[in-house]
Amino acid sequence: MTRISRQTLYGLAGAIALFLCPATSPAQSQEKPIQLKISLFVPPAHPLVPSAKEWAESLKKASGGSITTTIFPAEQLGKAFDQYDMVSNGIADVALVSPGYQPGRFPIINAAQLPFMVANADGGSAAVDEWYRKYASREMSDTHFCMAFVHDPGTLHSRKKIVLPGDVRGLKVRPAQQAIGELITTLGGTNIQASAPESRDALERGVADAITFPWNSIFLFGIDKVAKYSLDAPLYTTSYTWSVNKAVYDRASAPQKKVIDDHCTADWAVRISHAWTVFEAEGRQKMRKASGHEITELTPDQLKQWRDAAAPLAMNWANAVRAKGLDPDAVLTELRQKLSDRKAIY
Repeated sequence: MTRISRQTLYGLAGAIALFLCPATSPAQSQEKPIQLKISLFVPPAHPLVPSAKEWAESLKKASGGSITTTIFPAEQLGKAFDQYDMVSNGIADVALVSPGYQPGRFPIINAAQLPFMVANADGGSAAVDEWYRKYASREMSDTHFCMAFVHDPGTLHSRKKIVLPGDVRGLKVRPAQQAIGELITTLGGTNIQASAPESRDALERGVADAITFPWNSIFLFGIDKVAKYSLDAPLYTTSYTWSVNKAVYDRASAPQKKVIDDHCTADWAVRISHAWTVFEAEGRQKMRKASGHEITELTPDQLKQWRDAAAPLAMNWANAVRAKGLDPDAVLTELRQKLSDRKAIY
């Protein structure tokens, strides 16, 4: 019988151990740890907060624990208007960004915010994400673009009844984003700047007469206590980006980058926003049952008046995009096609 050396036995034991205990994750525990600060300007009760936790837990699992996160809701790291600059400057590593809070800065993505563009948020989020990936580096080059999505279509809520576009004349309105701000100005109203968390106070103090907001967030932010009239029309959606600090992404190892990339997709755009979509859609029925609240349903002719009043905004958007060196007709056609493919065009 052949004698087996002790060294050979040790070698066989080591090989068997490696075979029985293979690597279980693409980003191993020996990777340099990444701790991400995620900044959200919405309150803890907002549906985006548990969605962000789900994204963060999936990121940790896929990275073998080398990418961990801490979520800071309710503007803990900074104001809603500042989220993009916060993630660019490293105050936050990941942030929920509302491009419409900074008029003129991100004109391309504003196509998704034009009135009567997006019919539903699930298909709209997938379409907007797929479309904007081609353009994100043109206007958000100082951050790493992760994904884009939209909320369920919102409308006008007011202290005074609004039915037709002419009813906006003379009113002070808090717009959700740039395109709606332009619409208010076109209709003879005055824009009042206030972030979502500041909106109830603006209405309560009479600083604003009306607000554009999705349906259930009216209750979440307590705005239902002061705005008693709502217009039942899918007036607009707001686009958002999930943006990552560029330096943090660049420092990540190749396996860690792949994990991040796998969590920055159109599928994740729908997944992270879906709970919010369901939440807002439920608000319409909730509003119908709310005491002391009146919802105005538009006739086809009244809806046409609103669509006609909003038409000039597309020209303003086109001029801003043309200044970026792009063909606005081609850009808008691409978005419309993506929305059509996802059955989300209005």
